[in-house]
Amino acid sequence: MTPDQPRIPDDLLELKRHLEEWRTTHPARSRLPESLWITAAELAHRHGLNLTSKTLRLDYPGLKRRLNAAPRTAATAPPAFLELLASAPPNAAPAEYVVELESARGRIRVAVKGALLDWTSLLHAWRSAQP
Repeated sequence: MTPDQPRIPDDLLELKRHLEEWRTTHPARSRLPESLWITAAELAHRHGLNLTSKTLRLDYPGLKRRLNAAPRTAATAPPAFLELLASAPPNAAPAEYVVELESARGRIRVAVKGALLDWTSLLHAWRSAQP
């Protein structure tokens, strides 16, 4: 590799090996499966269209068309703050308490004043927000 050439990312090299294997088992000029095009478009979004098309030996305009048509999925981080609203029955006494939950993946602290809490929803929301 010369200083001008960018380092090729590992996931791009892995797809290149997969494509080369596919090409050896299929006749020349066979259509690539759509799943390979989708993966290539995701990598082009991540690493750039030119590098991806050159590394994978794919048709630049075809990859660009798929890249522009593919929905972009943004990586979402778990929420830093989660607000749960609960309503108390009309005859319930105002409640005030603090609950702290901790696991290997995180910790949550809930302070409740004047409302009853739906524990099932709280635990479900906390678990689903964990990476």
